[in-house]
Amino acid sequence: MEVIINKVDSVTTVRLVGRLDTPASQDVAQQFEPLMADAKGTTVLDCTEMSYISSSGLRIFLSLRKAAASQGGKVIVKNISDDIRQVFMMTGFLNLFEIE
Repeated sequence: MEVIINKVDSVTTVRLVGRLDTPASQDVAQQFEPLMADAKGTTVLDCTEMSYISSSGLRIFLSLRKAAASQGGKVIVKNISDDIRQVFMMTGFLNLFEIE
């Protein structure tokens, strides 16, 4: 899994490439720590190139959302595939996140 972070002013775009499975989630969680520490603005999770998300990956998304909410920021999940949309729907994440 590759994580590409780009910050412009108060908008941070995180491009996720590959499978966010359980083995990859530990590394991704470490890369998300600075995002969670400074989540005052808008964080856009671009999932155009993400092919899979496990429960560990969902937990990372939820942790980021909680950090952003506590700091007055917001998280937008963008360009999820139909398969990932199904996972979000089954887990209730469609109601938790702004999906574009």
